[in-house]
Amino acid sequence: MVLVRGSALLVALLSLAVTLGTGLAERGTALAFGALVLVGELTRWSGTHVREAAPLGAAGALSYALLGENAGRPSHHGAFQVVAVVLAAGLLGSVPHIARGHSPTLDHLARRILTVFLAAVCFQPLYGEGAFRDWVGPAYALLLLALLALTALCGAVLAAAPAHCRTRWPFGPLLREELRGLVGIGSAVCATGAVMALAVAVVGLWALPVFSLPLLLTQLSCRRHAAVRATYRQTIASLARATEVAGYTPAGHARRVAALSRAVGRDLGLAEPRLTVLEHAALMHDIGQLSLVDPVPAGATAGLPAEEQRRIALLGGAVVRQTGVDREVAVVVERQADPCREQPLPARIVRVVNAYDEKTRDAGPGGSLRALEELRLAAAGDHAYAPEVVEALARVLSRGCLTSPAAG
Repeated sequence: MVLVRGSALLVALLSLAVTLGTGLAERGTALAFGALVLVGELTRWSGTHVREAAPLGAAGALSYALLGENAGRPSHHGAFQVVAVVLAAGLLGSVPHIARGHSPTLDHLARRILTVFLAAVCFQPLYGEGAFRDWVGPAYALLLLALLALTALCGAVLAAAPAHCRTRWPFGPLLREELRGLVGIGSAVCATGAVMALAVAVVGLWALPVFSLPLLLTQLSCRRHAAVRATYRQTIASLARATEVAGYTPAGHARRVAALSRAVGRDLGLAEPRLTVLEHAALMHDIGQLSLVDPVPAGATAGLPAEEQRRIALLGGAVVRQTGVDREVAVVVERQADPCREQPLPARIVRVVNAYDEKTRDAGPGGSLRALEELRLAAAGDHAYAPEVVEALARVLSRGCLTSPAAG
């Protein structure tokens, strides 16, 4: 993380120094692309699991980095000016987000600077020397797309590396998740960046608002979709709290199990869609207790006989299916009490984390270590718990990714 930020700071300072020393070339073009990046940054959203928070700003910055001509006239801005313009627009566009306390603005700007610098350095010097003079028509368009694809891969690495350093989660799954995100909004950013660079080369700066409008509308649609997903999750969280309100489970139990299950699932390399299913199932894993006539003391189902655990799990799955929640969530809830070897991985995770939370809830100092030891013994003896999940839980707790569940 320090290396990424330090490299971005060095590139930013060098770009500003060179641009101030040589002056701003083609100010109208620089202002137009700077305004486009500024609008993109002002309209970016903050939230979890967002692969590209400002797609319009990213497309505008990349198209400026790959701009060779403006209405048929060769452009003369260099790679350092590209970074300087993008940096200035990015800083101005980040002011409202910083004022509202949104984060991580610093990491966002660092990635933007480094990816744009890579694209500009790969293109601008060679274009200025006439290396691409013979690349015309589809060949030139493919060249731009290839450079953008290289830049996108670099951006994925720059996004995964700081997350790995910060959380100590495995780098491979983090990188795969970033690469998977390129298929959606990432491909739209690359395509729009290439199209805008090609269009400006032919018709001039009037192409910017025309070709940026579809991506802006896509960004607004993505924001609306994210709001729907947030409402959906809040609904599931409210349903999960029904067992707490009714006095069947202790306060905060479902939330703790969901947070820790997600961390364990990420450690085991689950992709984002499966992590979402896992989190929702963990939130609702105790909802079957609402169907019981006599509540389980303290909601501790891990110590019940296997047949009673399976009965409660099946009741919970039936309730989940009636709520209209994703069918995969209901399957995980239903199978959390099945024999370990027959369970899907998300159900194994919920079972282990639920037992851990129940064992540590009132254990006091040292309860976490004792709970892990009991889970390890049970996994090695009667195979009640999956050993790989227990070890993943131990790794997550050792890294301190989350506070102790008992702390809630």
